[in-house]
Amino acid sequence: MTSKPHLAVDGRGRPLALVLTGGNTNDCTQLTTAMDAIRVPRIGPGRPRIRPDHVLGDKRYSSKAIRDWLRHRGIGHTIPERADQVANRLRRGRIGGHPAAFDRQLYKTATSSNGPSIG
Repeated sequence: MTSKPHLAVDGRGRPLALVLTGGNTNDCTQLTTAMDAIRVPRIGPGRPRIRPDHVLGDKRYSSKAIRDWLRHRGIGHTIPERADQVANRLRRGRIGGHPAAFDRQLYKTATSSNGPSIG
């Protein structure tokens, strides 16, 4: 019997939310659960922050459903596309759409210093 932690961290690597699941649970299925568990208390009065400004993730979080979920909530994201997704999009031609926006420099800077912000 194994378990897997799904951790959402801030830009400095400090944990914001932890979701513990079975070891065979897919990472991308738990992103929304981890994001919904984020509660950052404010200094002074006010409700806690529950929505980050931007999300960094690796290729395991590269799916249309996750991108749509983040976009629907107004959360910016930097997630690289998997090679099979790029190939399928190119194979479909004009119908395949345009590539997802990806800031290579932001991703490189963030992952080299602290690791991805979703883990």
